Amino acid sequence: MTTELITFKLDDKFLKEVDDIAKKSGFSNRTDFIRNALREKVDDIKLKEAMVRLGKLKGRSKKKTTDAEIHRVRKEALQHLLKRKGWA
Repeated sequence: MTTELITFKLDDKFLKEVDDIAKKSGFSNRTDFIRNALREKVDDIKLKEAMVRLGKLKGRSKKKTTDAEIHRVRKEALQHLLKRKGWA
């Protein structure tokens, strides 16, 4: 994997806030924190897109799914995501 250097500007007050949160959260530096935040944001957007696609599919299946089954699958998916993020 290759990496590419990017640069952007942040105002001093916000950058101080980022540094404080990164330190409190156990990140070794602001770069690791920002990289992680970007990964999480990309994952969140992908999840929302998947939920929209699933929502469009609801009711299209010839197989009838009960509300209980849908609830169970959603709960399992959430647990999987939480475990993948290290939150469970």
